[in-house]
Amino acid sequence: MSKSLWQHPFVNVFKHFNVGEWKKSTKEGEVMSVMDKQLKCTVYRISGSIPAGNYIQLPKTSTQSLGLTGRYFYLLFKPVPGKYFVVHLDIATNDGLIVRISFSNLFKEFKSTSTWLQFPYICNPSKDSVAGYAALTSRKDHDGPAPPVVRWTLLMLDFQYILSMYLNRKYSHLKNIKLCSNMMVKNVFTSDMQYEPGLSLKTAKRSGMLAGGMAPVPKELAFSVPKHHDWHDYYDHIRFPSDATKVPFDSIQMCRIEPPSITRSPIGTMAPQRMSPKQVHVSRAVSDRVSLINKLTSPKKPHSRVKVVNELPEVGVNGDASSVIAGSEGEVHVFAHPEDDVTLHRHDDQTGLVTTTKLSGPSMRRERDYKTLKPDPILSLKRIVGFGGSTYREALWSKNGTTIVYPCHGVIVAMDAFNGHQRFFIGHTDKVSALTFNGSTTLLASAQTGRLSVVRVWKFNTGECLAMFKTHVHSVFSLSFSHTGGVLCGVGKDGHGKNLVVVWNTSRVNRSGEVTVMAKAHTDVDIVRMKIANFDDTRMVSCGRDNVRLWRVRNGSLRSAPINLGEYHTADFNDVCFDASFQPTQDPADRIIYACTKSGHIFEIDYARVSIIRVRRLLPVDKNRKEKGTFHTGVGIAINSICVNQSYCVTGSDDGYLRLWPLDFSSVFLEAEHEGPVSAVDITVDGLQILAGTVTGNIGVLDISTRKYTTIMRSHTDTVLSVTVDPLRRHIATISNDHTIRVWDLDTLQQLYDFNAPKECPCAIIYHPSSQVFACGFDSGCVRAFNVSTTSLLAEHRQHRGKVTGLVYSPNGNYLYSCGALGSIALYDVESGYQMMRLLGNTVCKGEGYGPDAITVSGDGQHLAFVGPTEFTVSIVDARSLDEVVRVDITCINSGIERTTLDTAVKVCYAPHKTRHLLVVTSSSRLLKLDSRTGRLLSEISNIHRTGCTSLDVSPDGRHLSTAGDKVVKVWDYHMRLDLNFQVFIGHSENLKKLCFTPDSLALISVGEAVFLWDFYGTGRDEVLPVEGRSPQKSYINTRTNAEDDKPTVFKSPKRRSLEMNAWIPRQGVPRPASPVLITDMSDMNGTHEQDDLQDEVLIGPELDERSDDEVSTNASDIEPEPNQPIETLGSSSRVKQHRKLRSPEKVMAPSAESPGRPHAVPKPTVLKHFRQRETQSQMAQRRYTAPPNQSGLRLKSVIGFNGNGRGNMVWHPDTGLFAYTSGCIIIIEDLHANTQRHFTGHIEEISCLALQYDAQVLASASGAQGLTSSQICLWDVQAGLCKKVLSYHEYDVVCLAFSRDDRFLISVGDYRECSIVVWNTVDYSVVANSKTALPIHELYWDPYSSNEFASVGSRGTVLFWLLDETQQRCSLNVHEADVPDELLSTKQMVIGDVEFTCLVYGGDSVMYVGTNTGVLSAWDTRHNTCFMHWDADTAEITTVCCKFGSSRLVTGSASRNLRLWSVYGVGEMRLDPANLYNSTPGKGLVMEDEMTLDGAITCASFDDTMDMGIAGTTAGTLWYINWIERTCIRLVSSHMNQVNGIIFSENEQHFASCSSDGSLKVWTVGAMDLTLQFQVSDQSCNCLAFSGSNDQSVACDSNTSVMQKIVAGYGDGTVRMFDLNKVETILKMHPHHVAVTAITFSSDGHVILSGAKDGIIAISSPTTGMTIRVINDHKGAPITDLNVTHTQDHDLGFSAPTLWLAASSSYKLLPPSLARFSPSEPDIIIYSGYGMQKHIQFYSMSQRRVVRTVALTHWATDLDVSPQGHVIATGASERLVKLIDYYEGSFQDFTGHNDAVQLVAFSPSGKLLFTAGYNEIIAWELVV
Repeated sequence: MSKSLWQHPFVNVFKHFNVGEWKKSTKEGEVMSVMDKQLKCTVYRISGSIPAGNYIQLPKTSTQSLGLTGRYFYLLFKPVPGKYFVVHLDIATNDGLIVRISFSNLFKEFKSTSTWLQFPYICNPSKDSVAGYAALTSRKDHDGPAPPVVRWTLLMLDFQYILSMYLNRKYSHLKNIKLCSNMMVKNVFTSDMQYEPGLSLKTAKRSGMLAGGMAPVPKELAFSVPKHHDWHDYYDHIRFPSDATKVPFDSIQMCRIEPPSITRSPIGTMAPQRMSPKQVHVSRAVSDRVSLINKLTSPKKPHSRVKVVNELPEVGVNGDASSVIAGSEGEVHVFAHPEDDVTLHRHDDQTGLVTTTKLSGPSMRRERDYKTLKPDPILSLKRIVGFGGSTYREALWSKNGTTIVYPCHGVIVAMDAFNGHQRFFIGHTDKVSALTFNGSTTLLASAQTGRLSVVRVWKFNTGECLAMFKTHVHSVFSLSFSHTGGVLCGVGKDGHGKNLVVVWNTSRVNRSGEVTVMAKAHTDVDIVRMKIANFDDTRMVSCGRDNVRLWRVRNGSLRSAPINLGEYHTADFNDVCFDASFQPTQDPADRIIYACTKSGHIFEIDYARVSIIRVRRLLPVDKNRKEKGTFHTGVGIAINSICVNQSYCVTGSDDGYLRLWPLDFSSVFLEAEHEGPVSAVDITVDGLQILAGTVTGNIGVLDISTRKYTTIMRSHTDTVLSVTVDPLRRHIATISNDHTIRVWDLDTLQQLYDFNAPKECPCAIIYHPSSQVFACGFDSGCVRAFNVSTTSLLAEHRQHRGKVTGLVYSPNGNYLYSCGALGSIALYDVESGYQMMRLLGNTVCKGEGYGPDAITVSGDGQHLAFVGPTEFTVSIVDARSLDEVVRVDITCINSGIERTTLDTAVKVCYAPHKTRHLLVVTSSSRLLKLDSRTGRLLSEISNIHRTGCTSLDVSPDGRHLSTAGDKVVKVWDYHMRLDLNFQVFIGHSENLKKLCFTPDSLALISVGEAVFLWDFYGTGRDEVLPVEGRSPQKSYINTRTNAEDDKPTVFKSPKRRSLEMNAWIPRQGVPRPASPVLITDMSDMNGTHEQDDLQDEVLIGPELDERSDDEVSTNASDIEPEPNQPIETLGSSSRVKQHRKLRSPEKVMAPSAESPGRPHAVPKPTVLKHFRQRETQSQMAQRRYTAPPNQSGLRLKSVIGFNGNGRGNMVWHPDTGLFAYTSGCIIIIEDLHANTQRHFTGHIEEISCLALQYDAQVLASASGAQGLTSSQICLWDVQAGLCKKVLSYHEYDVVCLAFSRDDRFLISVGDYRECSIVVWNTVDYSVVANSKTALPIHELYWDPYSSNEFASVGSRGTVLFWLLDETQQRCSLNVHEADVPDELLSTKQMVIGDVEFTCLVYGGDSVMYVGTNTGVLSAWDTRHNTCFMHWDADTAEITTVCCKFGSSRLVTGSASRNLRLWSVYGVGEMRLDPANLYNSTPGKGLVMEDEMTLDGAITCASFDDTMDMGIAGTTAGTLWYINWIERTCIRLVSSHMNQVNGIIFSENEQHFASCSSDGSLKVWTVGAMDLTLQFQVSDQSCNCLAFSGSNDQSVACDSNTSVMQKIVAGYGDGTVRMFDLNKVETILKMHPHHVAVTAITFSSDGHVILSGAKDGIIAISSPTTGMTIRVINDHKGAPITDLNVTHTQDHDLGFSAPTLWLAASSSYKLLPPSLARFSPSEPDIIIYSGYGMQKHIQFYSMSQRRVVRTVALTHWATDLDVSPQGHVIATGASERLVKLIDYYEGSFQDFTGHNDAVQLVAFSPSGKLLFTAGYNEIIAWELVV
């Protein structure tokens, strides 16, 4: 049963809550019950001079909720004469927002914010009173106090309409009622029905009004009326919104509307409900759009009319006349029988075209059919560029360390630190001043500044506002949640300016939203920051000027104790925090408090003793000293923020440094310099990342493990004045009052360029239409043109004396126009170097308020328009000569509304050229639509904004208009053809300066206090709310929201539907596909419905049949559908017709229960088949130096390994022998006969899949998105080895690529996060069609018998058959979802949702084979798209199916490592026998011929036409050659499965060895790069290894022989193993360490083994006995990172050293490793790299005992090696770089090729080869210098 069913038909609120007992309600002040003589019942009188202190409140507390869902609210009350009253109603919306609706006669005008609507109430005097008679002769409304004589009033409010009209939100329920003095109130009730006073039940039934939703007022709630008297003679009835228009608008007042007249019908019949007449004004402009809507729906007074014909029903009119009757205002009234169909004929006077629309009877009988702007919402906020507003001190990490939360003026932003996606918490009406998390970051509390300061508590994961409550203080500036989330503490100012501390109980906020005050206290001490202890919810600490205080809540009171500061009693404290350990059982005596001051002091305070432990001070750096960050006396650096965890402390200071300290503050671990003072710091839970915010609007993250600092966001520090878009490069440029011009990437909103003008403020900007150039105007009157790519100044002009108020380029970019605040306008010739062609004075209206877009240019570039020469005129001039063409006087335009003041023009804007319209906004918020050629007024919309419009723009397609004003964005239907033509969007907390559409109409940009980027869905793509700030996920099933049915249209599978997408403008960024538009009424296809001058003609009854056929047939050929409207297509293929024979289960995307209106979040697929990119924390270096090819020092020689994580990332073409596979981000083309490789490099991220054209000329590869790197598809010319084209579309990974059989099309499939399919044309690689699917797709395959059909399989047993329809003007995708047998879905006792189809392939005889994750293989008839048999092909998921058309053999590969060969001869014949629908045993042509087991799950396979031989890849990183005839499998390519930890070479350079974290040790040949030997230790990580030297006594052989040496390796369990490569066995195992071995080597003579461990212990062991000879503890506690020996002896080093070796260790785990090598060319030198104040390599002289020189590095080194020839050094970097450095000069080159951090570099003994490793891939480079 519905929870609101008990509320039907109405709820008597006073009775339900038993108001008289005041247990469920509250009364405050002068509230008493009195007996009213007129009503003859008890009423409540609320009186008192202060409404806020005298009221009745329902329910008892404001945190509770009434939960009343009735749409209509009825209040029976009477204002007290001569007094003011106030009523507050708190309403909840569907999205959880609480909106307050207030009305009072105290309000003078309507006001609105995003959460508050204030309506003035106009008191109506009694008609028989003196005031009533005076009102009849006076036009003045009775605003202000109630008149002396007032009547009882029944007030009805329509909550649903109010929220939809004013805030564009949907009504949920009534939460709170507050009736304030001065008034008399009888009762309150809510209902979903409209009640008409003075109407009896009998009359309502007889007249049919009851059936139409109109009912009499219930008896228990009605006013008392004497018998035989009219109700309206005694009482007033007010509806709001009202059906009539009466100024002032948006006020609650009495409208003289007569009660509905009742017409008697003959007995046995029911009189039809009279439809509201439609009023159409064609000859004059519309005066007010809102009033027009009211006129369309409001009833008119009955006119005296003649009876039409006897057949028409009685409608209560008299006289005789024709069937079409003209009203007093020229409207047409027609009354038709409900059973008749009506045809509407529309005639265009200009073209003579007649169009017809047939309307059925039932649709005309609808009482209301509101048409609103679709889709709803048409905008969704995607990204905000901005930080701060009220405060820059709030920036927080979420607990998982992936999300950053910070305020941006009135919006709270949660941004993913890795990909920049944002989600938003919107609801505050002023700037957010404080933020805080609870310990688990599940609750977020925020406060806003200002006098209406409120606190909101949010559910962080969903963004739901759990509670909103007033703080009773002004400007809350500090909030703190307890660790449990049960207590919230806030600090603000009271009405007298004193600090007020309030503690709230939030323990029940998750359950009921209830928040109560636990305690509060006033204090005179200054408080800047206050925090709750993490070990006790009742204890707090605060700091401020001259004080640090401890607070405690006990017995409902809040008390504090000061810390004795002693000599530091004048310190000015900025921040305070507790130590990081959270152990509730820990003794509070062990707690430490840290506090920082503006003078640079850091205090450590003993919590238990309330005393200072120690004080330190941060001093500025002396220029003559190298040390930083010591504590002494002197002038300190202000520390703004401090944060502590278990290991270190972080401070942010005024000098712009973020510093990392040990807890003893002995030295600086790490520091990062910023452009401005650091105002906020925070540390992730794992302590690996530090967040920093600055007062300059920057947010950055310092990764401690990599020492990499990433600026997450930059922003303006003052109001953004204007914005312009570069249409080709997808850049935007903004200007601000902070005197900067900034260029941003439109897709990521990352800052690209920054131009600073410290002495001038930019005030207008415009991008060139085609060049990377923008022009900017300044407040000094200067106009400058800049080249962005070269950051150079192209031209400068100073013709304007005042501020530049407008800049615009002509559409072709040949001319530039500018105007100034003193009335001048200038024309520049761009092609001649911006020479000025003409300058006119006193042309444009003077004033700075017209900027930044005071002039506008027409779409054809022929005319300019601007306000001028006066504010009352708009001028249109010739664009090439500036000669005046048309001048429009705004004051002469007759709008039909009397005005007391002259209207002036404020803004002008040309609509797209095809509309030929010029839009003008006036000072009275009117929008005038003028003919751009003649200046004639076409239409007018009034009150587009309450306080004025500040900016407007029209979408490029001319379908939508956006306006800015009242701190909101409105999007309108440009043609104003709907009942509700606009939608309102909140978010800005200040007035907007400018907004504009992007050229592709996919986004809207608005600027003001920050830069807001909105996704725009008006182009036809599906609209959904954003998830995590990401681009919205869209379903491919079109949902229709008709006026009569809001439910989505069910997608019936057998019917193919057009899924065609729009792609209007070529773009370089990632396009967003448009969604399908389903045409259900061909009348909507009429291209003339947008014309202005249309005549309506209505036909009914028999006349409809006589004329409609003639006119339709006559004009049908003249009516062409709009090319912009896609129509539903079914195609002409015979196979499409077959689809109609089946009916599959209906699948509809349902909204999530947790987030109404949002689609289900698609979970990550669990099947092995679906590609998932390996997670990595590294990013490609943004800055790197790559030498030209002819100067490069390294050449890529060979790549060792195959990416076993890829899916379908291997191709083999048997006819040409082409063999290609991937490793990381490199494609390897290998010649198996010559054993040579070619490499295709161009991808940055891991390649997921490959596809080869059937002619083997073009290879396609795809890589996914990671961080700021977008997903890309590369097309390669196989013969030339060049990248022909790079395609960008998908937002995430690409899981499948497939070429069509004729190579005309390429299909790419997005992963589970976007579920997209894109069809590309291989001629020009443009998007032919695209679509979205409801569920992830795992594989796709083209039908080899058709060039335009393919099939796909995916999650939840989905099989889709697709048709690329090329019969229309534009290609479209039609889809049919096949019916899956229940037996297939229920195989192996699994639930239906668990079965997923993983792979497919087409065989012969129109048969398709589909594999599942349950090991079942099914056969499908592609002629009927039905499954006719299936069998158990394996015990695990089938990952690969291979079959060649024409072949009777099939190969399956599975996750169980099995590769099986099947004979499927005669399977196609089994579809004729229904008995073979399920065949569990092989037979009847189905036989498994052979089987092989490989070393991992099969990920890809390719076979020849006979299926006799092929190549298969596994997850172990191995490629196998398969030969079924010889029953052999040969390993072609091998690789490590996990991270490579070590690479070493034999002395003769014939072999090298590598070890990995998977426990493997592999020996390879250097020449052929083939795997020779492999040793595997299970469940252990092999961390390091070393070859024995030639001096090893255990190796007795001739030096000329090729006998291999021994290898020693260290493992994660502390063991060391020695392997004999000749015997291929383990000859020694020893255990010298208790922890993991991290470094190992032989001594130079080979007599001992040196091994270092993670705990810093170095062991010297014997390779013959395995005994530990010696243990060295010098490095204890610091992991050993490097061991190196030298063979050089007998040199004068200042000490006796027959043999030398060195060891390096890192002091801290998170710091870069310490690396050291002996120099091969300078025996005296040790080369060292490690953590320090600077990134560099140091050359240390052992004889001089000092560093003799350094070489600067751009990135921290992860590994280091020196060429044996001694002339170059190689280093690896976490930024995926291999760096080659000149040993003597220090110059370097960067080389890319890895898709992860480069952790190993190693030169071969000859110095000719360099081997590098990134994760599990090994690359061999050839040294050419």
